[in-house]
Amino acid sequence: MAQEGVQLDRETFSCSICLDLLKDPVTISCGHSYCMSCIKSHWDGEDQRKIYSCPQCRQTFTPRPVLKKNIMLAALVEQLKKTRLQAAPADHCYAGPEDVACDVCTGRKLKAFKSCLTCSASYCENHLQSHYDAAPLKKHKLVEPSEKLQENICSRHDEVMKIFCRTDQQIICYLCSVEDHKGHNTVSAAAERTERQRELEVSRLNIQQRIQDREKDVKLLQQEGEAISLSADKAVEDSEKSFTQLICLLQKRSSDVKQQIRSQQETEVSRVKELQEKLQQEITELQRKDAELKQLSHTEDHNQFLHNYPSVSQLSEPTDSSSINIRPLRYFEDVTAAVSELRDKLQDILRDEWTNISQPEPEPEPEPKTRAEFLKYSREITLDPNTANMYLLLSEGNRKAERMSQEQSYPRHPDRFTSWCQVQSKESLTGRCYWEVEQRGGAEVAVAYKNISRAGRESGFGFNNKSWSLVCHTDSYTFLFNDVRTPVSGPGSSRVGVYLDHRAGILSFYSVSETMTLLHRVQTTFTQPLYAGLWVGNESTAELCKLK
Repeated sequence: MAQEGVQLDRETFSCSICLDLLKDPVTISCGHSYCMSCIKSHWDGEDQRKIYSCPQCRQTFTPRPVLKKNIMLAALVEQLKKTRLQAAPADHCYAGPEDVACDVCTGRKLKAFKSCLTCSASYCENHLQSHYDAAPLKKHKLVEPSEKLQENICSRHDEVMKIFCRTDQQIICYLCSVEDHKGHNTVSAAAERTERQRELEVSRLNIQQRIQDREKDVKLLQQEGEAISLSADKAVEDSEKSFTQLICLLQKRSSDVKQQIRSQQETEVSRVKELQEKLQQEITELQRKDAELKQLSHTEDHNQFLHNYPSVSQLSEPTDSSSINIRPLRYFEDVTAAVSELRDKLQDILRDEWTNISQPEPEPEPEPKTRAEFLKYSREITLDPNTANMYLLLSEGNRKAERMSQEQSYPRHPDRFTSWCQVQSKESLTGRCYWEVEQRGGAEVAVAYKNISRAGRESGFGFNNKSWSLVCHTDSYTFLFNDVRTPVSGPGSSRVGVYLDHRAGILSFYSVSETMTLLHRVQTTFTQPLYAGLWVGNESTAELCKLK
C-alpha cells in the first residue's frame, strides 16, 4: 500500500508534457505546473501566432508569460526522490507475460517503471534511481514503459533516431542524415512532434466541434422522432374518429334508405289492397247483377220482363284500373340505382384518396432523358366504358377508341360524356407515370380531373381549368388549356408520349419516333388525381399503347 502511495505521488508531481518528475518546476497563471524546459519548448512552437496556451486546459495568454521556478514545488519533488521506499517488491510488482520488464534486473525481473528513450532501455523503480541522481542521466527522456524501444534504434547504424526527414517522411539517426538523406529537409524529431502536435490539436478541435454538431443533430433527430410519433398518434386518433363518424353516417343513411323503402312499400301495398278490395266489391256486385239478369232472362211474362229490365240492367261505374302497373321486382330500382351509384363514387374517392395517403413522398429524382428511362415509369392504362361518348367504340381490351357514325349501346351513366366524342381512363394517375398514344386521323391526348363537366362546351378537354390537352393535327400540334390555344412546333408523329410527375406538377408531351422530342411542358400544381383522356375526330382512332 505504501508503494502505491509513492506511485500516486509521482503522478501528482509529474509533468504532463514529458510524463516525468518535474524538473525546475514552474506554475503558470491557470494553476498547472510543468518542467521549465517543456513549457518553453511548447510555447516556442506558438511564437508565430503570438498566442500561448496551457497544454492541459487550453487557456490562452498574451503576451508570453515570464516563467519563474516554483521553489516550494521543486523542494517537494526533491523530497519525494529522497524518501522513495526501498521495500522489497510484492508479487504483483514482478513482470508478467503482458508487462514490460526491467532490462537491468537479473533473475526474476520487476515491472518497468519508466523507459528511457535515450538509453533505449526500461527500468524498474530501483534501477531508475540513477536517472534521478546522476546529473548526466537527468537529461534523458523518460516515458511510460514501452516494448517498442528498439523501433527508435536505427537498424543500419545502431544509433538512436532523433531526426525526422521531411523529404522522405521518416525518422532517421544522425548518420543517416549525412549519408542517404544528405541535403534533405531534416529537423529534430522533437520539432516535428511539436508541429504535428499543433496539427493534432487542430484536428481534435475539429473533431470535438463535429462531435458537438452531431450531438445537436442527434438531439434534433430525437425531437423529430418524438414529434413524428406524436403526430402519428394524433393522426391515428383523428382518422379513427373520422372513420367512426363516416361509418355512423353510412349506417344512418342505410337505416334511412331502409325506412324509406319500407315506408314506400307500406304505401304501395296499402294502395294495392285498397284497389283490390274495390275490385273485389265490384266483382261481387257484378256477380249479383249477373244472377238477377239470369233470373230475369227466364221470366215468361213479357210484361213483367219489360217492367223489371230497366232497373236490373243498369250497371254502376266501373273502378278505374289505370293505376295498375305491374313491374315485378322493379318498384324500387331508382333507389337501388342511387345506392349503387353512391357506392361506386365512394369506392373511387377512397381509391384515389388512399393512393395519395399510402404513397410516401419520394426523394426528388431527375426527370427522365431517354425513352428507356421514361419506360421505367410506364403505366398500364385502360379506358372507362362508363365515360365513353355514345359515338365511341372501345376495343382492344378497352384501350382503343374509334369514332363511329352510329350510337353505341352503352347504359346510362352519370360519368358519360355527352357533348364531345371523348373518354377518360379507368385508372387514376398519381406519382410518376408515362404512357403513349397511337392516333390516326386526328385526336387529342389529354389529362383531366374526375370532376370535369360531362355535358356542354366546357366539358371538352382543354376548354376548362380541369384538363390539359394536346391537339394532334395531321402536320401540327396545339396545346389547349382553360380555353386558351397555344401553337406547338415539333416533328409530326402518329405516336405521342405523355410524362406526368403529379407531385412535382410536371406534365410533358413528346413526339415519339426513333427519338423523343419534347413538344410542350406544363409546370403547375395538381390538386386532385388525374385521369388520361382521349378525344377522337371524325373517321379517326386513338389507342393507349402497350409498353411492357
